[in-house]
Amino acid sequence: MALVTVSNNSLTAVTAIPASIPTGALTLIKSITASSSASISFVDGTDGVVLDDTYSSYIFKFINIHPQNDARGFYVNFSIDGGSNYNVVKTTTCFLARLSEAGTGADLQYKTGEDLAQSTADQILNQEVGNGADESVSGSMQLFNPSSTTYVKHFISRTSGYEGNFSGEYDWHTAGYCNTTSAIDAVIFKFNSSNIDDGIIKMYGIK
Repeated sequence: MALVTVSNNSLTAVTAIPASIPTGALTLIKSITASSSASISFVDGTDGVVLDDTYSSYIFKFINIHPQNDARGFYVNFSIDGGSNYNVVKTTTCFLARLSEAGTGADLQYKTGEDLAQSTADQILNQEVGNGADESVSGSMQLFNPSSTTYVKHFISRTSGYEGNFSGEYDWHTAGYCNTTSAIDAVIFKFNSSNIDDGIIKMYGIK
């Protein structure tokens, strides 16, 4: 990337930006399409996945993630041993806004019981996603500096889901940190008690 300087409508200088300066550019690392998949995982060094200090943070984009069974929660967890175990200790917080198709049930609520306090359990990113032909959950999650061996690993997620039992929109916000100074080298996404029938998850790196 280069910095272009213009003076009096004339190009006066072109200065290269050092590679050490973050540019914020997104680089597609891996795209996985589900097909009756039990889960979707991204493991550093496997199938072209990079999840190390190559990038300062990583973004996962969820595109029409559709559960096989109705009204299922969509979850994430993390690994420090190359995906052998997804059980990293986490502390998290989450809230949602919702509205039904009938215009009822408008609500903004903190999700007590869905947050985690020093727990290795999977973290919910959206609840009770419907499995109708046109129903799914979409959104994104950003994981910051997962290769650090000094700091805890922060993550932020926002998802939009069709809630099967509610018949309406769930705008779900989740944030937290993996309370470990070991490098996170794998991430897994799944529904509870249901395969991922269809959908795409794309993984990007940010310089």
